[in-house]
Amino acid sequence: MTRVWQWNRPVTVREVLEDLQQERSIAYTTVMTVMDNLHQKGWVRREAEGRAYRYTAVSTRAAYSAALMNEAWSTSDNPAAALVAFFGMMSQEQREALRDAVRIVGHDDEAPAEVVRAAEVTGAAEAPEATGAAPREVPEAEGRTGERRPEPGR
Repeated sequence: MTRVWQWNRPVTVREVLEDLQQERSIAYTTVMTVMDNLHQKGWVRREAEGRAYRYTAVSTRAAYSAALMNEAWSTSDNPAAALVAFFGMMSQEQREALRDAVRIVGHDDEAPAEVVRAAEVTGAAEAPEATGAAPREVPEAEGRTGERRPEPGR
């Protein structure tokens, strides 16, 4: 998935293979199997082109990350406490990026009061909206709810 996201265009198994072979020895069939698995799981679309397929990401890496954060937050029995803990782990640079994202989204007046208070405790302004409003554009990966799922293709 990393290659598909980086290139941001339809890719063939051969292109991914050639790129990966710059780093390590890997078989064509291994890459083909991984790409097929990603297709079966809904992470990529594919279109036939001659005897090969071109694969395209279904969502962006940012949407994937947002969906993971949203899932983790929404399954918590205490979302405000989860946010406080999450914000407490963030560096100053990450908190600034979060504040910028909240300003861009511009929905800070819609955040639940207890979540806003949790964000204020950590100095993260109205950050919960950035975490809680992430669109669910990514298909469910295998695994039970609450399990940490690896990034697809890794």
